[in-house]
Amino acid sequence: MQVVETKSDSLLKDFTVTVDSSDLQARIDSRLSEVGKDARIPGFRPGKAPISILKQRFGNSVRGEILEQSIRESTQELLSERGLRPASQPQIDVTSYEEGQDLTYDISIELLPEIGDVDFTTIKLERDKVEATDQEIDDTLQRLADQNKKSEPLKTKRAAKTGDIAVIDYEGTIDNKIFDGGTGKGIELELGTNQFIPGFEDQIIGSKSGQSLKLNVTFPVDYSNSDLAGKDAVFSCDVKELRQTIPTKIDEEFVKSIGLESIEVLKQTIRDQLNGDYAQFIREKVKRDLLDKLSDLFDFEVPPRMLDSEFEQIWKQVQEAKEKNNLDPEDVGKTEEELREQYRSISERRVRLGLLLTHVGESNDLTVTQEEINRAIMEQARQLPGQEQQFVEFYKSNPEAQASLRAPIFEDKVVNYIIEMATVTERVLTPEQLRAETEQNTIEKPAKEPKKTTAKKKTTKSKKSDTKSESKKTPRKKRVSKPKA
Repeated sequence: MQVVETKSDSLLKDFTVTVDSSDLQARIDSRLSEVGKDARIPGFRPGKAPISILKQRFGNSVRGEILEQSIRESTQELLSERGLRPASQPQIDVTSYEEGQDLTYDISIELLPEIGDVDFTTIKLERDKVEATDQEIDDTLQRLADQNKKSEPLKTKRAAKTGDIAVIDYEGTIDNKIFDGGTGKGIELELGTNQFIPGFEDQIIGSKSGQSLKLNVTFPVDYSNSDLAGKDAVFSCDVKELRQTIPTKIDEEFVKSIGLESIEVLKQTIRDQLNGDYAQFIREKVKRDLLDKLSDLFDFEVPPRMLDSEFEQIWKQVQEAKEKNNLDPEDVGKTEEELREQYRSISERRVRLGLLLTHVGESNDLTVTQEEINRAIMEQARQLPGQEQQFVEFYKSNPEAQASLRAPIFEDKVVNYIIEMATVTERVLTPEQLRAETEQNTIEKPAKEPKKTTAKKKTTKSKKSDTKSESKKTPRKKRVSKPKA
């Protein structure tokens, strides 16, 4: 094998590799002999067919097999001899090969940067400690009761008012044409809850049971369906019935109706849920802080093709959002050049962080076990009631789907490892302090968070490691679902 280096950048090297024709022919002949041992060819006993006949029958397929094998082995030899660590699959282009001639191919190798040892003990992090208050428990308990309240028909005829439930049929049109999703029958709408687009509920207030209405509304410009965003619509609405809500009394009967034993158990369940939400939010807050610090500490060059690939994926999403009039508010009004520069910078950060986290994980023998993947599958399956079995079967029979779970698990293990090494101080905050501080930080620093980082393996095809976008909103006094026993 002869190797000539044709390009040498810091993270990109090109070579021309030549494999001698005599070596290729010897391997082809050897492989044909192996094939001939079992081949059944009319007129010849098994294993007795001459090489010329074998070449006629199997020459092309064997030659292709040997070429592929020779390229793979010579590439691996090149990497090994020169100590090269590819960031992705090398790009190979066969430039010359004819039967009986040398094999020549060009190979372009993108290299992993040298990151070196990392001392994480110098990183300082702050971790908040927040616990749900009794007032939050009571407020959440009341919202749970409100979610389970019942209703009854109005006892006396009167006009609808805020808080009533209007049972309605409606049909919406834009330019006198019915649009998808614009019709409903027997819909129970609690007036004043702003469940429908602005202006819809306001025009029902003051109506009476049996009345037909024409509601003129305008869809918000940021409406989720871009086909409807900003458009004027007319809804024909029949008020079939007006009902009044019956407050739910928080007592033992109510608690048992949602499957728990006592009010004390319900309150503890709510407390555990809220504390779990705070713990998850704080963990993501620490992780985001850590990624910011790592991004500031490490500024090594990233492989250009990895960067281009990451940017292309992001830019495609930006273009789709732009076409649907769904750009992030802070991106509206920016030129394409400004957006490209911004998202190119985000792409570079993602790739750099991904490479760093992969380096740390591999340097410290952090791995993801099949048991951890199975646990993640079961956790996600539990979020799909009635579809658990199909979900589990899909993942267990789909290696690529399992790989998509492996990446974030690996990343979390690396992040946890770094946090354990770092110097972490604890602050005790009330929920109100945490919310106020987070909202203030969001106002002062509306910076974009990368949705994921990209990590590549050192040799063959790589997997991506996802750093999901961490919301900067604290857990709110939220609408709770029925607590699990």
